[in-house]
Amino acid sequence: MSEAERPPANIGGAESGPSQPSGLMDLLGVAAVLLDAEGRIVLWSPQAEELYGYTAEEALGQYSAQLLVHEEHWDWVIKTFVEVMETGRSWAGTFPIRCKDGSTRLVELRNMRLLNDRGDFYALGLGTDSPTLREVERDVALSTRLISQSPIGVAIFDTDLRYVAVNPALERMHGISATEHLGRHYREIMSDPRFEEAEAWMQQVLKSGAPLVDQSPIVGRTPADPGHKHAWSISVFRLEDAHGRVLGVAELALDVTERYQSALEATETRRRLALIADGSARIGTTLEVEQTARELAEVTVPAFADVVAVDVLDSALDEHRPATRTGPAYFRALAVKAAYPTDAVHAADPPGRIASYDADHLATQCVRTGKAVLIPHADGNDLARIARDDRTATLLARAGVHSYMAVPLTARGTVLGFLGLTRARDPRPFDEDDLAIAIELASRAAVCIDNARSHQNVRNAAETLQRSLLPDHPPHLPGLQVASRYLPAQAAYEVGGDWYDVLPLEGDRTALVVGDVMGSGIDAAATMGRLRTATAAFADLDLDPARVLQHLDKITSRLEQYIATCVYAAYDPFRAECHIANAGHLPPVLVRRGRRPRLLDLPTGTPLGVGGVPFETTTIGFDPGDQLVLYTDGLVETRHDPIDVRLDALLHLLDTPDSPLEETCDRLLSDLRHPDDHDDVALLIARAHPFPPP
Repeated sequence: MSEAERPPANIGGAESGPSQPSGLMDLLGVAAVLLDAEGRIVLWSPQAEELYGYTAEEALGQYSAQLLVHEEHWDWVIKTFVEVMETGRSWAGTFPIRCKDGSTRLVELRNMRLLNDRGDFYALGLGTDSPTLREVERDVALSTRLISQSPIGVAIFDTDLRYVAVNPALERMHGISATEHLGRHYREIMSDPRFEEAEAWMQQVLKSGAPLVDQSPIVGRTPADPGHKHAWSISVFRLEDAHGRVLGVAELALDVTERYQSALEATETRRRLALIADGSARIGTTLEVEQTARELAEVTVPAFADVVAVDVLDSALDEHRPATRTGPAYFRALAVKAAYPTDAVHAADPPGRIASYDADHLATQCVRTGKAVLIPHADGNDLARIARDDRTATLLARAGVHSYMAVPLTARGTVLGFLGLTRARDPRPFDEDDLAIAIELASRAAVCIDNARSHQNVRNAAETLQRSLLPDHPPHLPGLQVASRYLPAQAAYEVGGDWYDVLPLEGDRTALVVGDVMGSGIDAAATMGRLRTATAAFADLDLDPARVLQHLDKITSRLEQYIATCVYAAYDPFRAECHIANAGHLPPVLVRRGRRPRLLDLPTGTPLGVGGVPFETTTIGFDPGDQLVLYTDGLVETRHDPIDVRLDALLHLLDTPDSPLEETCDRLLSDLRHPDDHDDVALLIARAHPFPPP
């Protein structure tokens, strides 16, 4: 065959080699039968054999009416055949056909006249099983209705992901007609970069055949509504014919924007509630103003804001600086925190610095009106009123600050300062819901700051009172060198009632006293002062140490809700003796050259205030060079270590009898005291010297 005689390749889309059966035609099994002008069968297709049961050998040459039609229908069939052959008009309808096995099958028939090149007429009969055809018609009708009327967008793609068909819902979603879709690639229509993921899903389904149903929403924009983002839930299915040949994919797109927005709002609500719960747990863990401010900043960054500053009015912390209602306001920065390195941090005042802000500054207006300030979209003018000066306004602009809130720190009707929050990298503007959360967090922090401020004032007063009640060492103590220390509890805790005293007695003797009033605060310090005064008065009476404690016990028992522990020692340099009595206190330590330090084994006695229990005096030798160490429980007791272990540590540290007493005091406090210890410490060390001096 010459090239000119060869048919063009792939006419009608057919491929070389064996033709692939059509899924629909194969499903219907259309039978073809050709009759001559006399009604005899001249052509018989394999589908006819399947439909009617006769082989080609059995059918060819037979009159079709006699072979396929029941006798009672012959007249009608012959009449209809003649009309088709004479007029050329086709006939179509459902007819009961007699099959080879004698059964009757309803067949959907199409009969038409054919003309060959010789001018002869033939009749072509096409038939398919009627119930099968009706089922296909119902399925097609149902599918057509569902797709055309469904609110779900439906698109059919070929294997190259080009649009083959779209339904009206998808036309509305995309804002493009079906005609404009056809033949174009998916990404030509859905050009938003977020739809790359959907394209990948289609490729995956084409390759694997496994459907993807109700995938996580894709959020993007379409030509129908380019100004707003929409969310779509996507499902993708591979399309195959009856023989498994891949035809393409079907995409179902459901606009779930409202559901997506509701989910976002619910997530945001949960996040805000979690933020409040987190703030309730983490803000106010101590009674320190600065720590509370840091906790507030840590809770809000990065979960709520990009940069946070906590500032209080200087007058709220310094009672000597009165608050003003006009002119600039003075703020003391307590905490600054950022979610990432940014120039906005440098626009805020560093912790500890006192800065003045003009009356038109937003922070000043916030604290003077007691009302929060919300700026969802901050421009250059707003930044100038947020920042302290032009330089810091430039830093805020450079950092990209676009939204701001200033929330007053109000406690018990008093504005203490403000919480400043900014967003820069976070694109969301602050809204009214954010403001409500910020007010809630600021209110909690303000109460905690006010508590810490009040506590610090009371603590300072108690510490001042206690220090004023502690003694100065007499200029000369016969035969005795003394060193002492008092260390209050850490700032988060109350001042206790620990005290020490050194009292000159008749006959060149000296009384050494260490005590601890159980309790804290000004009341404990005042009780300590009363006991110290009483101790000095009884010591002047030259009483035995046990008698002194008896009198103190009576006095303490009259003090409501207070008890105390005490060690009272009287040193006699002439006899080189110490007379000691103990009222429920930790035992003193005796340090002697050449021997290991030891805890004195004294009758412990009961604390002062219990009443009715006698005390005993113990006498020990106290030679020149010997040391007596008196201390309160704050030196050795901790929440984590057994007391025996701590007392052993004390004895080990005292095993340097020749060290200067001042150095010994500092060493004990440095090695035994921890930053988080919750109790104050009184420490008194006495060393005997030869007396009278040579």
